Amino acid sequence: MIKADERREEIADYVIKLGQVRIDDLVEHFGVSRMTIHRHIDRLAQQGVLRKLHGAVTVQPSGLYESAFRYRVTVNRAEKDALARAALDYVEAGQVVMLDDSSTANAVATLLLDVKPLTVITNSVATASLLTNVDELDFICLGGQYHNTYNAYIGIVCENAVAQMRANVLICSASAITGTTAFIQDPNVVRVKQAMMAASVKRILLIDHAKFDRIALHVFDDLTSFDVVLATEGLGDARAQALERAGVKLRIVKTKVP
Repeated sequence: MIKADERREEIADYVIKLGQVRIDDLVEHFGVSRMTIHRHIDRLAQQGVLRKLHGAVTVQPSGLYESAFRYRVTVNRAEKDALARAALDYVEAGQVVMLDDSSTANAVATLLLDVKPLTVITNSVATASLLTNVDELDFICLGGQYHNTYNAYIGIVCENAVAQMRANVLICSASAITGTTAFIQDPNVVRVKQAMMAASVKRILLIDHAKFDRIALHVFDDLTSFDVVLATEGLGDARAQALERAGVKLRIVKTKVP
């Protein structure tokens, strides 16, 4: 049975994609009761993600970025934090670490302060705000066209900047996993992430188990291309074993700290 926060994420994604949706359409699309939809929307409205109208729901007028990114950094927070802690096992002082624009990689940023000295490269403005003016940390923010949906720089300028660099470790995430393939919704984001893959010696993918069997439009890369795929518990033994048989270097991360 799908968890409440996962269902809210699906509802938020759906409304963000369409801009405005009738309550009746949400009831039909998700196959749940009107009362359940109202309960989820009320919670999302309290978080500042969506706004309720008469018989409909819309993205907050503050803009798509604030609705999308502010929500994503809070949803499944325990999973993001657990993945971030596990990612530190692959980072050593003195390295060059590249972080993508995902909210999951953003959770890693503050933890890197315990591994200094480091050089950190990212296209994420949210991560930049955490890591600028930090002693023993050389910070490089990739330029490019600013995209408010992701609060990050993307586009050809960013891709070219990445191509001129070399990192010891890339820590990144994806929108969805189908089979052994990682997907991203936006092709411009895909190209930046693929440039980061090419510029990094070791590639670490952080994935919440809820992203398996989700749908996104564009192929990012095969899971076998990563040196390790960190996935939260809840993936299931059968799926984990299938991924390992396919050659995926999988590590299951427990959400709760012992």
